[in-house]
Amino acid sequence: MTSRQEYGAPVPDQDADYDGDYDLREDYDNLDELAAPSPVHTTHNGSIYQHQSLEQAVSQKSEREKPHKKLSDQDEISKHATQLYTISYLILFSLLGTLARLGLQAINIYPGAPVIFSVLWPNFGGSLLMGFLSEDRMLFREEWGTPKYHQQIQRAVKQKRDDENDESQHHIDLAAAKKKHAATKKTIPLYIGLVTGFCGSFTSFSSFIRDAFLALANDLSTPSTPTIHRNGGYSLMAVLAVVITTVSSCLSALFIGAHVAVALQPITPTIPFAFGRKVLDKFVVFLAWGCWLGAILLAIFPPDRYTGGPEIWSGRGVFALVFAPVGCLGRFYASVLLNSKIASFPLGTFVVNILGTVILGMAYDLQRVPLGGVVGCQVLQGIEDGLCGCLTTVSTWVSELSTMRRRHTYVYGFASVAVALAFLVVIMGSMFWTRGFAETLCKH
Repeated sequence: MTSRQEYGAPVPDQDADYDGDYDLREDYDNLDELAAPSPVHTTHNGSIYQHQSLEQAVSQKSEREKPHKKLSDQDEISKHATQLYTISYLILFSLLGTLARLGLQAINIYPGAPVIFSVLWPNFGGSLLMGFLSEDRMLFREEWGTPKYHQQIQRAVKQKRDDENDESQHHIDLAAAKKKHAATKKTIPLYIGLVTGFCGSFTSFSSFIRDAFLALANDLSTPSTPTIHRNGGYSLMAVLAVVITTVSSCLSALFIGAHVAVALQPITPTIPFAFGRKVLDKFVVFLAWGCWLGAILLAIFPPDRYTGGPEIWSGRGVFALVFAPVGCLGRFYASVLLNSKIASFPLGTFVVNILGTVILGMAYDLQRVPLGGVVGCQVLQGIEDGLCGCLTTVSTWVSELSTMRRRHTYVYGFASVAVALAFLVVIMGSMFWTRGFAETLCKH
């Protein structure tokens, strides 16, 4: 993909210290977390913030003329290396996002907690970071000539000071610079790893729908809030409380994160160009694959295997880390292949959110039957937390909701929640309303 040529970004001087361009595949543009316009809107900044819907962004992307050229050997190497960097960042950040989600869930349940569905705070935090990254202009300002953005700001400010009556060129320069900066940062593997890998894995749509079903089934409780009998009307209120609280808080977090990025722009650090290209990209390849391999080996050969007791050392976290990259990469490629099919309905995100919810429902049921003892139950828990948690995403989902046209937003949002919840009613409800949920066999 020749992103810099398409968007008119300046080409750095070719010298011995330059490692070449990132050459992403053109279908990576189908990632809605990259294509969606920034959620922030500040009227006093004028045309710096020019908004368009996600449907418009997808349509323009599909209509963009694709250059046809024969790639040289160097371009081919750059393309393969870029894909390797992107996949490595996704693997690493899926591991980190999973650990962050599990850790935040663990400390969220405490006596007297006002919110008893533990995945709310990970979903809020991932959406907050997504909003911040979508609007941030400092972390990657040294990439592909984008320091010109700040040069244009300085020139525009000076021009405005010299001639307050001529603001048109000021607005044009800033708008063009911001558009160029946004276009180039979305082709950087580290940025893709952060928004798709970490934010997508930190949040979990499947866990959110599971909590909504448990609220509907009157089984969402903590030790300090014992379950009591209630009629169907209260169950409807409970499931609406989970859905409305989660969706509204995550949408709010997305906008808050974008405004935080604007407010912190003067103090936000910048990743040095040479460090990112020469050190960080190459180091992450070894770090990501090494960490994933280490998690697999710890799951196969736990340290407590020969102690005579049950193998509980690996527990919940290790198996979740084994499955996390599989879920993250599955979501990534599903978005790449399917999100461009229907501009008004992000099919890739919808499919992975529904599929992950279905798998979580089946794993949740299997945990409550005598299947494989403690280790078997831990594997199922790892599938729920790792595979399903990273395959499904709330941060991308709310980013799509915030930038789509109003009618499409309601159709897409309602369909996602309704279809996923309907599947859990069939999968989990068929067990719960016939024989009841038994206590899980998992030992963490």
